[in-house]
Amino acid sequence: MGKADFLSPKAIGNRIKAKGLQKLRWYCQMCQKQCRDENGFKCHCMSESHQRQLLLASENPNRFMDYFSEEFKSDFLELLRRRFGTKRVHNNIVYNEYISHREHVHMNSTQWETLTDFTKWLGREGFCKVDETPKGWYMQYIDRDPETIRRQEELERKKKQDLDDEERSAKFIEEQVRRGRAGKEPEEDPVYTELKRENEEEKVLFNMGAIAGPSKAAPSLGPSALKSVKRKESSHSADSKDKKKKSALEEIIEMEEQKRKSVKLDHWLHPDIVVKVITKKLGEKYYKKKAVIKEVRDKYTAIVRLIDSGDKLKLDQSHLETVIPAPGKRILIVNGSYRNTEAVLEGINEKTFSATLLLDSGHMKGKKIEGIPYEDFSKLA
Repeated sequence: MGKADFLSPKAIGNRIKAKGLQKLRWYCQMCQKQCRDENGFKCHCMSESHQRQLLLASENPNRFMDYFSEEFKSDFLELLRRRFGTKRVHNNIVYNEYISHREHVHMNSTQWETLTDFTKWLGREGFCKVDETPKGWYMQYIDRDPETIRRQEELERKKKQDLDDEERSAKFIEEQVRRGRAGKEPEEDPVYTELKRENEEEKVLFNMGAIAGPSKAAPSLGPSALKSVKRKESSHSADSKDKKKKSALEEIIEMEEQKRKSVKLDHWLHPDIVVKVITKKLGEKYYKKKAVIKEVRDKYTAIVRLIDSGDKLKLDQSHLETVIPAPGKRILIVNGSYRNTEAVLEGINEKTFSATLLLDSGHMKGKKIEGIPYEDFSKLA
């Protein structure tokens, strides 16, 4: 019978069979030849080339096994490193992806009999972190590449620097509060004395007409009344001295703080603003990443979309913080007396952790305001 034509169904079927994976029991690792069926494998084992390979292997079998073991280990770890990185993954998932390649080194030609033995060996040799669970064995690749270690050290150094900056800012604020409290003396309550007359027969005269003009005589008081008035004046002067100890700037700052507190709310989430994820519970993938609020639910919960990856997350207000753009960019005031007002960032005062804004919407458009805290405004998306 002649050979099938190139475009005949039989020839096409043969090419399809030859292209995909086939049964492992009909594969010869020494010759690296895959047979389609039992008859083909039997013919291959009787061939002269196969017999020569067996003679070579019989001279030094350990050398061939070590070679195949090293090839299997290096290819497996390379797939684990490139495909999964340092993530924790089930060993069977990695193995199935490894054997999907037709020219892979088969495990029955290596020193390991099962995948479990190979996984345990990787853990003992320090190539991976392995752990056994009710669902099977899991592995996590340990990357010892100097470049990777250097990048991780830089990331850790940057995180530590960010934490140091936050701690330094917190200590600065605490120091300012402590100094402010130490500089103010506690106010004493005024002491009021009762007006008593020593002599009941003595008369107290008040000339009400003295108020009408400067030419009128001053009111005449008795000696006991004059003593009581003097005591009251001295007490009043002492209280005024205590009040004068507060500077005008401190009183203005207190009034401004009370005014801001009266109009501030405990929720600040708004749609279409840029925020930063500050929780570590979601892993390093989302920590310190910027996102845009798409929807606000129940005032304290937001549906955000990450700018880098496009992932959508549902986060609480405590897991987010506002983002300060570069000067000249548009922002939205999210809290305080100018809430829901769009503005342009004019400048930043790092000492007071506040900014100068130019209102760009509302009935006060064009007005410049100063001293707006960082947490009261955020960048517009």
